[in-house]
Amino acid sequence: MPRLRFTKMHGAGNDFVVLDLRDGAPPPDAGLAARLADRHRGVGCDQILTIEPPRAAGSVASYRIWNSDGSTSQQCGNGARCVGAWLVRDGAAQGDEFLIDSPLRTHVVRRLDAGHYAVAMGRPEFEPARIPLIGFPRAREEYVVPLQGENVRFGAVSMGNPHAVLEVGLIDAAPVERIGPLLQQHASFPESVNVGFAQVLGPGHVRLRVFERGVGETLACGSGACAAAVVLMQRGRLARDAVMSLPGGDLRIQWPADDAQIVMSGPAAFVFDGEWMG
Repeated sequence: MPRLRFTKMHGAGNDFVVLDLRDGAPPPDAGLAARLADRHRGVGCDQILTIEPPRAAGSVASYRIWNSDGSTSQQCGNGARCVGAWLVRDGAAQGDEFLIDSPLRTHVVRRLDAGHYAVAMGRPEFEPARIPLIGFPRAREEYVVPLQGENVRFGAVSMGNPHAVLEVGLIDAAPVERIGPLLQQHASFPESVNVGFAQVLGPGHVRLRVFERGVGETLACGSGACAAAVVLMQRGRLARDAVMSLPGGDLRIQWPADDAQIVMSGPAAFVFDGEWMG
């Protein structure tokens, strides 16, 4: 097969293989996605980002998200920052503020200092039908479902992809590897779910771990940080401007009002450029 140029990037440890498909080249199929993402025989990544021509007037480019198992995703906050940084380095994005199109919507990206970027992530959706979450007719602060003989309590929200948020007392002892996949497979979540485990350290600081759909636990999850923040903010457990500390680094989440967009800020780093030989 022809050589495929790529860029390896990460946002707070959430790592990506970035492919430039603006020339109309086809996106990776499930087999190629899995081979690229393989950490032993491939490049290694959580997700693949394909940069493509813009869909909306005024946007610099669009992008799509491919999980390491070949499935697609609708939202990726760390990926959005990396796409923004890639477009700045490429020269396609000019100035300190520009627009990019995700699979869901158009996002405002703002260039900050020291390799950091801020992305407007849209408004959260709490209605169960919009998450989607089955079996609950109305939004509530906390949901309860039985899982292998125990009741699991969580908040739920859509950031363009579904999230369940569990508040825990000690993040290092959180049952991420056990509860994460069980909740993803639960009938209440027909499209599976990203599962976040959050420990509130104070009104402006949370430690967070996220078990992602199609990936497993990652070092960071941007949409998961937004989801955990807004669930805790609605409960009055967290200030409207807070730091979410994930295993790979810190993200700042700002949600000034219930009807406002969430703004996520954090790093976007280049690792290396290369060619995939097939």
